[in-house]
Amino acid sequence: MYKSGHEHPSGHVSVSEARETFAELVNRAAYGHVRVRISRRGRPVAAIVPIEDVELLERLEDEVDLQAARDALADPRNTVRT
Repeated sequence: MYKSGHEHPSGHVSVSEARETFAELVNRAAYGHVRVRISRRGRPVAAIVPIEDVELLERLEDEVDLQAARDALADPRNTVRT
């Protein structure tokens, strides 16, 4: 696992701190599988996450979209009239 001398135990950093430690944060996500929330004025605005998290989210979104399409096709109100 990736370790450095400057850990963020809360998993939250400010935008300015993220800018200064961007490479470290990317390495923590990539090799340490750590999620880091980026905040501006105390409010979360973005995150750096492991790519596996993004891939999982995309698969889940695809499944939801596929189910919505199936539901729409099965709805008799969605028939094509010629």
